[in-house]
Amino acid sequence: MPIACVATRASHGVQAPAVQVEVHLSNGLPAFNLVGLPEASVKEAKERVRSALINAGFEFPMQRITVNLAPADLPKQGGRYDLPIAIGILAASKQIPLESLAQHEFVGELALSGHVRYCQGLLPVIVDASKQNSTLVLPIDNRADAELVGFEKVRFATHLQSLAAYLHGQSQLPSIDLNLEWLTLDKTLPLSCISEVVGQHQAKQALEIAAAGNHNLLMLGPPGTGKTMLASRMMKLLPQLDYHEALEVAAIHSVAGQSIKPASFYRRPFRSPHHTCSAISLVGGGAQPKPGEISLAHRGVLFLDEVAEFPRKVLDCLREPMETGEVSISRAAAKLTFASRFQLIAAMNPSPCGDADNARASNEQILRYLAKLSGPFLDRFDLTIDVPKLPLGALNSENTQAETSEKIAERVLRSRETQLARSGVLNSQLSGKQLKQDALFNDKDLLFLEQSVNQLGLSVRSYHRIQRVARTIADLQQARGVERSHIAQALGYRAMDRLLASLARQ
Repeated sequence: MPIACVATRASHGVQAPAVQVEVHLSNGLPAFNLVGLPEASVKEAKERVRSALINAGFEFPMQRITVNLAPADLPKQGGRYDLPIAIGILAASKQIPLESLAQHEFVGELALSGHVRYCQGLLPVIVDASKQNSTLVLPIDNRADAELVGFEKVRFATHLQSLAAYLHGQSQLPSIDLNLEWLTLDKTLPLSCISEVVGQHQAKQALEIAAAGNHNLLMLGPPGTGKTMLASRMMKLLPQLDYHEALEVAAIHSVAGQSIKPASFYRRPFRSPHHTCSAISLVGGGAQPKPGEISLAHRGVLFLDEVAEFPRKVLDCLREPMETGEVSISRAAAKLTFASRFQLIAAMNPSPCGDADNARASNEQILRYLAKLSGPFLDRFDLTIDVPKLPLGALNSENTQAETSEKIAERVLRSRETQLARSGVLNSQLSGKQLKQDALFNDKDLLFLEQSVNQLGLSVRSYHRIQRVARTIADLQQARGVERSHIAQALGYRAMDRLLASLARQ
């Protein structure tokens, strides 16, 4: 009995495992059976494929058709299996040669007319097919994804008829242009300069340190002091992604159904979810698990404005991903892991009425408001800074000596190159062993830091985070070793600890 096997790929997080579409035609009453753990969208392929084959001028076999999607224990969803199922039926009924399917993979959704439609989330498919060096046939509307990967053995299909002619060897399908120029960052995209922020010298310095060492930053201050303005200008201080990092980020966005424009391919992502977002939208999940905001911010910045307004259980979901750099979503059918190595920037008011100094709220109300942020969550911020009100006359004074984002970005890039050359990672990712071996601390200065941490009542995690911040300050100043002045400056970026201590004393 005629059997045809067609190669395709499933969607499993940011992976694209291989799937074999096996088509068997047998005698009996006409029927179309689809097996192999298909979900509703895949089961509906039976009607789309039948109409597409008939309307494209092919003969639909009046036999018992059995289609198996192997492996059977891998869930299948989406319309991406339409094209391989149709090709398998044509090959099994000998309307196209079986040998033409060798070393080919097919992915695409079919219209009832036989046209091949766009499928979302195909970037991981192209990456994995390029590793196997297979010829991959995709919808022509997915051309932008293929050009990002630059895989030369991609072929684009527009209609079943032209694809059948290609498999018969009668014509060729279009491919990507091998003479494409490398994408360059579009510097015309609007990004505001940090020099536009009036005053706030300490906050700007903390932002530079955070950008240089990839540290998490919490800004405390009354409304209107420029916290959101400062956070939005963070992106201009960070260096652009390299090609492999950009492809990794683009794959996550592709799986989430969000395409990245070519002009923004090398730009780090900046995500700013509203405080009413749920834990699933932030971390990821759903019946068919999709990446959340923390994975969409991978290699970039996650900005939480008014962080105290987020539900506490939502914020505590961030604790493990901030440490491990990935999030695992477990469901009955599968367990998916998405990368989530993001930099967290948060902003909040120091009291529920906005200002802690001239507060209408009592100390108990302020402490209850600050208690929305758990201690373990606060521990994961390397720097917490005050963003105070501007002094009288600051708004009308000329800001001629303020540094531009480009000048700060040069120091940030130089500091990052120093860190990578010394330890292979940025300072925020230094392990305890690397801090001892590579950070070049003086024993007396470490004793001073330990005594300071004990007096402030900080955790061991904070002790190591202050060391990492001090190492970054030294790198920005191009100092070989970490001096006590660097440690003292790092201890100065503990505004939340000072605020909680002052409230406890009153």
